Parts: sequence; C-alpha cells; structure tokens
Amino acid sequence: MTSFILPPASGCNQRHYEVMIGEFCQAKFRLDMTGLERNAWCSWPKTMKIYEELTNCTHQVALKMDCFWPNGVVDDFFMQIHRDYFSDCALTGRLPHDPPIGILAPFIAVPVLITLLMTAAVVWRSKRTEGVL
Repeated sequence: MTSFILPPASGCNQRHYEVMIGEFCQAKFRLDMTGLERNAWCSWPKTMKIYEELTNCTHQVALKMDCFWPNGVVDDFFMQIHRDYFSDCALTGRLPHDPPIGILAPFIAVPVLITLLMTAAVVWRSKRTEGVL
C-alpha cells in the first residue's frame, strides 16, 4: 500500500491524487457524517472536527504524493462535498449583519452633531462681520 502512495517520478499525478483522496479521505468523511443525524450536518460545532480531519487528510495525501495543496483537484473535491452534504444548510449565522444599536448609534450621532455644530458656527460667524474687515 505504501508504494501505491509514493509520488511518480514526474511529480504529482492529479488523476491518481483525485482517486486517493476519494478512497481515503472521502470514505472516512462519509462514514463520520453518517454517524451524525442528518439534521446535525448544518451544525458547525458538530461537524467542525470531521471537516478539519477531511481537510487535513487531503493535505497529507498531497504531501505524500508530492502535489501542491491546495490545488484545483482539492477545490473541486470540496465543492462536491459541499454540494452533497451542506447544500441544504441555511446561511444564517454566516451572513453579515448590523452591529447592536449601542455600537451603531455613536457612529451615526457624532458625525451628525459635528455637521450641525459646524453649520451653526459658520452661520453665527457670518452674522458677526462688523469687526472682521
């Protein structure tokens, strides 16, 4: 089995790498994911360790086979994993959202107040032109 993983003399054989990550990494990932209830697949805390192991597996196989990592094969591999296992997951929790009003209010109020004060100062100064010239 060890000789099967050794890199070819010409460098990375991407087709062979694709087969190897399918056999080693995807098979274990599939087994680990079937150990979870399907409704837990979208829970990052529950799938994080499994996902990290999958990522590490693809990296280790790449190192053994003298392949760059990440590469196009890995990108396609993870896109397929996401289509198969995470396509039904909602984007909630990952979408950007407004900060709490306690943080947002000063960033709105301070520029508005400065603008009003500067406008008032210009108007007040323009009415007091008697000793300027």
